[in-house]
Amino acid sequence: MNDVMRVILFDGRCGLCNAWVTFLLLQDRQGIFKFAPLQGKYARGIDPEASECLNSIVYVTGGKKHYRSGAALRILRDLGGVWSLFFIFWLVPFFLRDPLYALIARFRYQIFGKSESCRVPRPSEKDRFLD
Repeated sequence: MNDVMRVILFDGRCGLCNAWVTFLLLQDRQGIFKFAPLQGKYARGIDPEASECLNSIVYVTGGKKHYRSGAALRILRDLGGVWSLFFIFWLVPFFLRDPLYALIARFRYQIFGKSESCRVPRPSEKDRFLD
């Protein structure tokens, strides 16, 4: 992998989003991803609209922003290994993928819970998080 900065903006209060971040931290042994809650200063500076809506994960890489299912699939591709096989779902048109993503996003708090505050990184993870 090259030295392109890869930042994942996520809803820091969402149980599903936090589980996704935890999964990525465990799988990303090379430390290629950085993380920032959408509620934080860093995310507001990068994408104010996403920081207000909180309805999509945002993947920022190579100067581009990717949203919803496209972001998730690109993250898995860049994670590498067996996870890159999920990129086959890129063949499914976004107008079919994104409504499913939107449905899950709409009910994520009811299904996966919502924290009162954003995820606090452990000391060992601190260098992976941006505010």
